[in-house]
Amino acid sequence: MAQALDTALDTISENQRAAREHAAAHDGDPGDRPRWPVVVLRTPKGWTGPHDVDGEPVAGTWRAHQVPLSEVRSDEGHREQLRAWLESYRAEELFGDDGAPTDAVLANRPRDERRMSANPRTNGGLVKKPLRLPDFRSHGVDVPRPGEQMHSPTSVFGDWLRDVVAANPETFRLFGPDEVASNRLQAVFDVTGRQLADGPREGDSHVRRDGRVMEVLSEHLCQGWLEGYLLTGRHGLFTSYEAFIHIVDSMVNQHAKWLKTTRQLAWRRPLASLNYLLSSHVWRQDHNGFSHQDPGFIDHVVTKKAEITRVYLPPDANTLLSTMDHVLRSEHYVNVVVAGKQQALDYLTVDEAVAHCTRGLGRWAWASNDDGVEPDVVIACAGDIPTQEALAATAVLRERLPELRVRFVNVVDLMRLQPPSEHPHGLADREYDALFTTDRPVLFAFHGYPTLVHRLTYRRNGHQNLHVRGFVEEGTTTTPFDMVHRNDLDRFRLVMDVIDRVPGLGVRHAGLRQEMADARLAARAHAYETGEDPEEISGFRWDPTL
Repeated sequence: MAQALDTALDTISENQRAAREHAAAHDGDPGDRPRWPVVVLRTPKGWTGPHDVDGEPVAGTWRAHQVPLSEVRSDEGHREQLRAWLESYRAEELFGDDGAPTDAVLANRPRDERRMSANPRTNGGLVKKPLRLPDFRSHGVDVPRPGEQMHSPTSVFGDWLRDVVAANPETFRLFGPDEVASNRLQAVFDVTGRQLADGPREGDSHVRRDGRVMEVLSEHLCQGWLEGYLLTGRHGLFTSYEAFIHIVDSMVNQHAKWLKTTRQLAWRRPLASLNYLLSSHVWRQDHNGFSHQDPGFIDHVVTKKAEITRVYLPPDANTLLSTMDHVLRSEHYVNVVVAGKQQALDYLTVDEAVAHCTRGLGRWAWASNDDGVEPDVVIACAGDIPTQEALAATAVLRERLPELRVRFVNVVDLMRLQPPSEHPHGLADREYDALFTTDRPVLFAFHGYPTLVHRLTYRRNGHQNLHVRGFVEEGTTTTPFDMVHRNDLDRFRLVMDVIDRVPGLGVRHAGLRQEMADARLAARAHAYETGEDPEEISGFRWDPTL
């Protein structure tokens, strides 16, 4: 082993010397990438323990992973094997009679910055520097009126991300499983490329040896790369299709536990947050279908400690910009951001988006008509497609039932739904009660599984009035409206829910309810016949006269 390590270190030194000489003679070009040494140690499992027990082989078998000597309290033979095993480590040569390490051991202990707690190679927070983040506001889209024009949120974010990569050429990387372009972030290729150690080859696209994009079709490998990169004191972002980020469930679980534990160690300095951007999400899989429809990663993440986890559902391009600026500045969190890549309505100006994201949730005055009075119903939403459907339902209610007082609430920071006793971002009870009321029906259109909203709000006043619509495991390769229809999240169903739940509406407006039921069936039939949604649905825009 010592000889193998010496050979490896000598090879590394020779590679470095050759690269520096080549760079000095060729204007900084280090030359061809060398093949770095790898030391592989193969040992039998359990090779220092008992070779066999009770006539059964242990070393080198699956039994070495169990408890090899399970009867040491009652079996003298097992006890003797345990004694021989422990004595084989020759503890008397390592510790004195008082149990302290011997001088020979102490002479080899690391000192100063070689100690784990002080070594920047094992405590990356010591050398971490803040990202240089350009002003995202310069990339914000103009919003003359809410709900009038459309942009792809991740495309808009991608333009700003390009500038982030350019401003941090040595401290920021983008990680993802072959989905940078698919998730509309290809603008980063204006300033960098995919890193490829061996290449590029003919036909490769956007490949560079010094590329800042780590892209390979292996989510767990991307996760491991990013975790290691963060541990060195640098920064990164993991982009993925929403359905397949589940592959790293156990890995993010362990990282979250590590973050929680290291918060309790004074010598551990905070690292940059582990940031996820999940796109190609559950509601827009027009070409992939049911296999790509799963919003459950956020359910997994919110079970981790509240001081570590954050979940954001920005509804449009400007709120995504504001959200990503925040998460890239943050430290020692696991941040999950879910945003769409398809064209979506713009609702808030950049300044309005900053205010809304700072609050984490809030009433949209332009979509509400409850000024100065108590609402008859609260329509809440979280996520881009649920926001669109909730707004479309609100438009129907405002037009057809003008006497109905509707309060429209959008949630960006999902953890605001919890009480402050459960999460640092939790909304105070008095603020929650004022916004959602304690005695009025609340219809919540949600991006993920409906049970998650109930889990987050079960201790809130008026929880019995909360009705959540979301993904209920119904999907296929189909149109956007058919997806929300299949999961009872469509605008017509939401209008029917309001009629069903606001006292007095059911009898007076049975005709409108039947009209909504007919409209959703007609829209679905149109999608089945033509492969497209009706223009009045896909072309929905918010009417400013409402």
